[in-house]
Amino acid sequence: MGLTKTEIFSDKQNALAKMAKALAHPARIAILEHMLEQKACICGDLVTEIGLAQATISQHLRELKDVGLIKGNIEGNRMCYCIDEAKWSLTKKELVDLFNQLKSCC
Repeated sequence: MGLTKTEIFSDKQNALAKMAKALAHPARIAILEHMLEQKACICGDLVTEIGLAQATISQHLRELKDVGLIKGNIEGNRMCYCIDEAKWSLTKKELVDLFNQLKSCC
């Protein structure tokens, strides 16, 4: 497989592409939707909610955390995750800005 040549793209383009890649899995969307519905940090068992193995859930949480959409805190012997509201708002703005660039040409 060839290199992606990320260095030829702007920091903003690379960041938005990473964010889109993190959002491009239905399990991650389900995790985010669950967090948004709860309106609170999730410390409980996402395995039951999402229906995937713990290792798989952990991998998806790590992907979301790596791009900054969620943040995690250790509480006792478990991790609690919640939406990073500042990053969420920034991502929303950048996606809206991208979609608003459409100028009809046909």
